[in-house]
Parts: sequence; structure tokens; C-alpha cells
Amino acid sequence: MKKTELIINPDGSVFHLHLLPGDIAEKIIIVGDPGRVEMIAEMLDSVRVRKINREFCTVTGSYGETEVTIISSGIGTDNIDIVLNELDALVNIDLGTGMTLEEPRSLTFVRIGTTGGLQAELPVGSFIATAKAVGFDGVLHFYEGYEWCLDHLLADSLAAHLEWPDTLAYPYAVDADTGLLEKLSPGTTRGITISTPGFYAPQGRRLRLEPFDNELNDNITSFRFKGQKITNYEMESSAIYGLSRLLNHKALTLCVVIANRVTGEFLTDYKPAVKRLAAQVLEGLSS
Repeated sequence: MKKTELIINPDGSVFHLHLLPGDIAEKIIIVGDPGRVEMIAEMLDSVRVRKINREFCTVTGSYGETEVTIISSGIGTDNIDIVLNELDALVNIDLGTGMTLEEPRSLTFVRIGTTGGLQAELPVGSFIATAKAVGFDGVLHFYEGYEWCLDHLLADSLAAHLEWPDTLAYPYAVDADTGLLEKLSPGTTRGITISTPGFYAPQGRRLRLEPFDNELNDNITSFRFKGQKITNYEMESSAIYGLSRLLNHKALTLCVVIANRVTGEFLTDYKPAVKRLAAQVLEGLSS
């Protein structure tokens, strides 16, 4: 492998995350905001690793008998492409030789985030578990051999419903890990989540620029697929789910609704709700 394919720092750590193979646990919580890493780390019983580079903050420690890593990705599927690939490399590639290890390891990824609800009945402060993630971002299209892991019927149905233009990346849909979904989603609403490549026009917002489709959100809200609704917008899950499936990892996203795009309701102080969700996830991962 060329040195430019997987860049290693002088201390032997991977390029962006600045982590060594022994720095991470097999159970990993991904958050967007670096500040949430320390918020969740305060719930741990002990900490053995604490590293920061750019927006990538990492803490590894113990919650009861279970070791957990908490890492921030920043915003967007482009950052997820970095985080997932470098975390996978830490456990499945010999960083010295660049060779893939003979016995690949499977990691567990749980994203804890905030989200915008797309159904009127989803109040702010409620929790959503992403049963299926739909990507408007296009990241997975850059990888070979991804077709097997997609829900083509869902993507095609949504594209037809939205009259999806050829100028945009074609939507792709990936399922959550069923075991994690069953274990970690009590008390949540399960639904279809759309991951967008931006916060404003890609989510139907209008400031000084008009989105390409002023009825996008209404059409998404009205979409139904086998009795399921699209519940929310966020910006990372499609790449987490897609790359996890391709790399043989497990993934689930759980989010707190902080804005309802239908009713216009916004939860100003959402940190207590994020803490409750994080505590629920830590309990679930340790049981």
C-alpha cells in the first residue's frame, strides 16, 4: 500500500484521528459535537485514553465492566468517511505494513445525535431510532461493490415520489443492525432517517438562496413505504450505515428531536435530553 493511501503520523497513529490501535474499544459511540464527548465521558467510571486532533476528540474508558470509546466526527458524511475508515484501519490493517489482517474484527458503532423531525406527531425532546438511513449525500457511490447492502426498493420509491432530478446523487438506503436496533431502541420511535449533504437548502431551508424544490419537505413528510414514514433529517447516518455494512461492522443511530420542521417547534435547552439518551445507550451497551 502506498504511504499516501493510509497516512500514518510519526508517532504511529492514523492521520486524522491521531489514534493508535490500542486506543479504541470495540464498542464506539459517535457524536458530532466535540463537546458531547466530554459530556458523555463524565458518565464513565474510568478513562484511559483522551486525545484530540482538529474536530476529532476521543475518550476511551470503562462503564461498569464494559470498555467504550466516545469519538466526535464533526458534521457531515464527508467526516464520517474519514472516521469510519480510520477506525476500521486501527483494528483491521497492520499500520506498519499496510496489509489487511487475516482475522478481521467487527466494531459496534452507535451514533448519538440531534435531529429535525419531519412528522407533526414527533415532539421535541423525543427519541428516534433510525431503522433505515437514506443518503442524499452520495458517499457510498464512490465505493465498489456496495449494491448488495442497499434497500433498492425504498430508494427507488422515494426517488419516484420526489421526482428526483438527475443533477443530484441518487438516494441510497441502508438498514440498521437489527440486533442493535432491538437492544437499544426501547422508548424510541423507529423510522426512516434522511442524511443530507448540507443543513440549509438540502434540508429545505430558505435564507437568501432558494432550494431547488420548495415542496421537498412536504413531499418527504407525505411519503410512505410499507407503512413506514420518514421521521427525520440529520447529516451522518447514511455513511455510517453504508460503510459499516461494507466493512462488516454494526451500526445504529439514535437521535433527540430538537426541532420539528412541520410544527416549527424548537427545543432550546436540549442537553438534558441528550444526556438521558447517552445514559440509555451506555446502559444498553453494557448489558
